[in-house]
Amino acid sequence: MKLSPAQVPGFLRNPGSVRVVLLFGDDAGMIRDRAEALVRGVAGSLDDPFLVAELARDQMRDLANEAASLSLMGGRRVVRVRDVTDAAADAVQAVLKGSAPALVVLEGSSLPSRSRLRTLLEAAADGTAIACYPEEGRALEETIRGTLQAAGVAIDPDALSWLSRQLGADRASTRAEVEKLALYVGPGNRVDIDAARTCVGDLAGLSLDDALFAATTGDVSTADRALELAMAEGAAPVQVLRAAMAHLQRLHRARLAMEQFGLSPADAAKALRPPVFYQKVAAFNRALGLWSAAALNAALGAMTEAERGCKRTGWPDRLLCRGAVLTLARRSALRVRRKAD
Repeated sequence: MKLSPAQVPGFLRNPGSVRVVLLFGDDAGMIRDRAEALVRGVAGSLDDPFLVAELARDQMRDLANEAASLSLMGGRRVVRVRDVTDAAADAVQAVLKGSAPALVVLEGSSLPSRSRLRTLLEAAADGTAIACYPEEGRALEETIRGTLQAAGVAIDPDALSWLSRQLGADRASTRAEVEKLALYVGPGNRVDIDAARTCVGDLAGLSLDDALFAATTGDVSTADRALELAMAEGAAPVQVLRAAMAHLQRLHRARLAMEQFGLSPADAAKALRPPVFYQKVAAFNRALGLWSAAALNAALGAMTEAERGCKRTGWPDRLLCRGAVLTLARRSALRVRRKAD
């Protein structure tokens, strides 16, 4: 089943007879926000031990049994799975073929339009896939205005226009910045341009994607600031490293196409599926001009080793993650300097 953008807010409040929901896209904050809205709407809270169960991605073989389990206290259960990929399609199909009453909420990242999991859920009468991409324009302005209104705060048009240019890369960071702004001006007051500029700092609008694109183009300071914000907003070290590996893999595929078929960076990037988000195309092409396929493969190895380290008990996972991303950024910066010389 496919939903129009106008249907999504109501669906998040009440998914009705739908039994499996896939949330996917480039906005990790929006994915998390919508997943939590679904869980609260059905179970009443995020951590009710009788109504909410979380499975790791490598536990998908248990999905059908978990979805079929009934709560001892009554009520509809929710099964939540993060970081899903197309490998989950068989387990999801087993759920759809049965009559399990629970709501299964799947959180993924960017999946191609021909993704087996997306295709399966879009065709199912009791399943759906909802895209979560960074907001812009009128949609972003509505999110900012709505968040402020919920706090009893109004906003001047010029302040709203300025904020919409600063925010929007990630729903979670946008909401955090706007809630901070509402607290700053206080209920019953208005946000003017001076208040917006004073309160919304230079971390506003930065996301994990910004950290990774900055790291592969040599912008060390932006990579550091964006990574700090992403982790403050709840990004786990392993999640960051997996996102870094996915980013490097896409660069590696495009760079191989350049080296094997003589494509330009722009043509190699256009050939990728799913396509590079249009606001990131320029940074992606710059990174392709800095890194060879061999160097990207070596960087992937370093990220993989950092991920292994994060999984070892007692190892400083946040420090390992930060070090891996900033090392990548410094190596990119060195490549920028060498290219300039």
